[in-house]
Amino acid sequence: MDDPHRRVLNILIGGEAGQGLVTVGQILAKGLVRSGYYICVTQDYQSRIRGGHNTFAIRVGVDEVKAPQEAVDLLVALTAETVELHRDQVSEGGLIVIDEALQIKGNSTLTVPFSQLATDQHTNIAALGVCTALLGLDKKIVDQTVTDFFGKAHPDVIGENKRVLGDSYRWAAGQSATFAQLPPIATPSERLMMNGNEAIALGAVTGGVKFCAFYPMTPATSIALNLAGWASKMGLVVEQAEDEIAAINMALGAAFAGAPSMVATSGGGFALMIEGVSLAAMTETPVVIVIAQRPAPATGLPTRTEQADLELVLHAGHGEFPRAIFAPGSIEQCFELTQKALQVADRYQGPVFILTDQYLADSYRAIVPFDLDGITPVQPWSTEGLKFATPYRRFAMTDSGVSPRLLPGLTEHLVVADSDEHTEDGHITEDLGVRTRMVQKRLKKEAGIRGEVIPPKLQGEGRPDLLLVCWGSSKGAVEEAAEQLRSTGTKAATLHFPQVWPLVPEHFMNLLQEAKEVVGVEGNATGQFARLIRRETGFHIEKRILRYDGLSMTPEFILRALNP
Repeated sequence: MDDPHRRVLNILIGGEAGQGLVTVGQILAKGLVRSGYYICVTQDYQSRIRGGHNTFAIRVGVDEVKAPQEAVDLLVALTAETVELHRDQVSEGGLIVIDEALQIKGNSTLTVPFSQLATDQHTNIAALGVCTALLGLDKKIVDQTVTDFFGKAHPDVIGENKRVLGDSYRWAAGQSATFAQLPPIATPSERLMMNGNEAIALGAVTGGVKFCAFYPMTPATSIALNLAGWASKMGLVVEQAEDEIAAINMALGAAFAGAPSMVATSGGGFALMIEGVSLAAMTETPVVIVIAQRPAPATGLPTRTEQADLELVLHAGHGEFPRAIFAPGSIEQCFELTQKALQVADRYQGPVFILTDQYLADSYRAIVPFDLDGITPVQPWSTEGLKFATPYRRFAMTDSGVSPRLLPGLTEHLVVADSDEHTEDGHITEDLGVRTRMVQKRLKKEAGIRGEVIPPKLQGEGRPDLLLVCWGSSKGAVEEAAEQLRSTGTKAATLHFPQVWPLVPEHFMNLLQEAKEVVGVEGNATGQFARLIRRETGFHIEKRILRYDGLSMTPEFILRALNP
């Protein structure tokens, strides 16, 4: 390469489960963030404890990187299979780093004597040292990152890892292999490395959550595990239930008693929770349900990504009742929309959903620390400003459909709730006139929810020649594809929906109608969101770019589909 620096690079570390890919990937990614760069991490792993081909990809840039990249600039291969599977993705001027014992050579290959630099246990750290030198990173920063990563380990363990890092760094620095490095950042700004599940957990804590129940299910489990790690410090209760049915019912019980509650699961686990969703609606109990999507039906591809549970969540539960569905497209939105979900659930007393997916759940980014000023956590136990008639009626008819909510045991008033249809005071009834009024009361809340809907965001000029419509985690790939189109003269724009229900046509219909061509981009096989838009507005998004192979959306995938 003539230019010794590149503003964007894509690093792919590949090997088998058990070889420490995640360890080296996380340390390298954090070292890059501490060095001042932006990152977008994509983790691709098989559903097994050991073996199977896994990758940890880090797209890194001087400027913000929004999406994964298919072309690989630096391929770090811990197995021969990694080279076989990804050699064709290596870009012109790219480099393959490979163990010399695998006897794979070539002009774009750097063979490393890993057996001389480290034991098998520390081969991943040796690879980290080689990457540090090739990328031109400050070794002191990476060295400190290693110390922090293994901070609770025995000093001898930390010392051995740092020794291997140093030996490997010096070996790589002495080689003649050339590789385009990133330009150094003179004064790195302070940023956090965080993935989507961590941001959802943080958003839940700052939003006031006090109880979380779950049954482990990839890729949602780490939401609850993060909350569990903060439980004692933040006054939370996190309960691993015996199954998903128990999990949602525990959350409803906690919420009824006054603890803002949530559950985290995936599509298969959510399927078991659906009766609990209807129970939340009938008892008007607030609960936030996070569904981290993965390919289905049944177990599907449990460690891959998809956006195919929208219609499931939209129609989950028997009977008719209002709901809100949020679909974050960035780490920042994961944080913000989780708070919003808790507020909407508390305000309108019912189930609220967050749709994320494996890609966003596991994708690390470099973000500016969140501004916590002005965040007010939900406090259902407060009766300040609450007006209610006596005797107290938990389900009193109101113009908004929202009844005054007192918590059992905190006042002298009796709080009664029932899963059957009930009167205003909460007792079972079969009075059909009361039934009609109660259904209408619950449905009235949708007007309030609609009034708080977050509008979709247009990026690019209005009246574009091409408008790419997306929701949830496809945001970054779609926006970057549009940027590339604009750079070649196409008047392209994007419309991203961070909330997919309720839809408010006044927010976006003029944008759809003014575009010359509208294309829907989704991670499913049937264009579920495009169908929803047509159902609610009559506007037919005929052309769709759909991905359902388990891999995350990329700008290259979108551009290929636009120009077959």
